Amino acid sequence: MSKHGKKFMNALKEFSQDNIYEPTEALELVKKVAPGKFDETVEVAVRLGVDPRHADQQVRGAVVLPHGTGKTRSVLVFAKGDKAKEAELAGADFVGAEDMVAKIQQEGWLGFDVAIATPDMMGTVGKLGRVLGPRGLMPNPKTGTVTFDLTRAVQEVKAGKIEYRVDKTGIVHAPIGKVSFDVDKLLDNLRTLIDTLNRVKPASAKGQYLKSISLSSTMGPGIKVNTQKTSY
Repeated sequence: MSKHGKKFMNALKEFSQDNIYEPTEALELVKKVAPGKFDETVEVAVRLGVDPRHADQQVRGAVVLPHGTGKTRSVLVFAKGDKAKEAELAGADFVGAEDMVAKIQQEGWLGFDVAIATPDMMGTVGKLGRVLGPRGLMPNPKTGTVTFDLTRAVQEVKAGKIEYRVDKTGIVHAPIGKVSFDVDKLLDNLRTLIDTLNRVKPASAKGQYLKSISLSSTMGPGIKVNTQKTSY
């Protein structure tokens, strides 16, 4: 069993693990107890009342956080011709077609955070399913990364668009900013994510939907958040 470091254990002394905190107070604590010497990411873990084994209870999509994540994300766009030019003008870091597919296949290159593709490229990009899929990098219509509107897609990623997906245990993990963010900005980002998850609640999900919410920094302990609030 792994042991936590001294800074982590000291952070635990700053709050009660049994308490459930209001969102603002929880975020203040996350910022206060973050033990890292770097600008840690603030992360949220939301346990949903869904059974991911059923296709009609999958929760997956994307949302643009109003204040971004504090991280600059590199974007690869698979496109040809005028659409390739559009992607470049929109600020994509890498643009290509079969050449980029070959680079990934032959060199194992994965120097990007998000991949976007035009629909006509998916027949070619589909060859990368075994490489990109397990890493969460495969373009997908559900997250807006398979589209002809490349300007919007690229700009949204650059502005702070994140993807969310419920894992096999029913939990959605997502970044909502950095510990250097003001609490109000973190709260806005949290509110946007929770509102989005509520909006995409599967019709077949029964009982309590938001079962638990926990906030933490990259290196810090989890802090429980009140799920009974109708609005964050």
